[in-house]
Amino acid sequence: MTVRIGMRAPDFTALSTKGPIVFSSLKGKWVVLFSYPADFTPVCTTEIVAFSERAEDFKKLEVQLLGLSSDTIYSHIAWLRELKEHFNTEASFPIIADTDRSISTEYNLIDEKSWGIVRGIFIIDPNQIVRWMMYSPPEIGRNVEEVLRTIKALQFNWDKKLSTPANWVPGDPGVLAAPTSLEDSYAREKDGAPRWYLKKSGY
Repeated sequence: MTVRIGMRAPDFTALSTKGPIVFSSLKGKWVVLFSYPADFTPVCTTEIVAFSERAEDFKKLEVQLLGLSSDTIYSHIAWLRELKEHFNTEASFPIIADTDRSISTEYNLIDEKSWGIVRGIFIIDPNQIVRWMMYSPPEIGRNVEEVLRTIKALQFNWDKKLSTPANWVPGDPGVLAAPTSLEDSYAREKDGAPRWYLKKSGY
């Protein structure tokens, strides 16, 4: 099974740096699950530091962060101790030890050539439906600010039932879905929409 946007996120039980995790127990929360290739590596170090520095922003949005790699729990613990000592960073979120790669397989995170874990990220809504996903090459670190912006856009859609246009940021208007009848298309024009298929809406 390949994870796709709109499908239910695969459930799992795993050991993490914060103790055992049962994914289904997180139902009712927004979740950001991100994978990375390995502990004690350059790009991954910058990502864990970046997510840790913005952990409070995720918490304010009621988002549960979950990191994941195939390293052992002992490697995770040693790496987090290293980051605290040398980078003054403490990860307040769980990092999962997917040593048998069962979770990574479910979430299509396996590099078939190297059998390593790729850099993937999923935003999962309170109903545990995958709403956003992205894969990055090992050499390219992710933009945490963009992850936060995307969560805010998804929560805006969740609350207001409005889509968000390109480059949307909180405070900008959303856009209504395209009209589904000829009458509605003419009504849009009368309302002053720039085009019958594009109408913005405040909130």
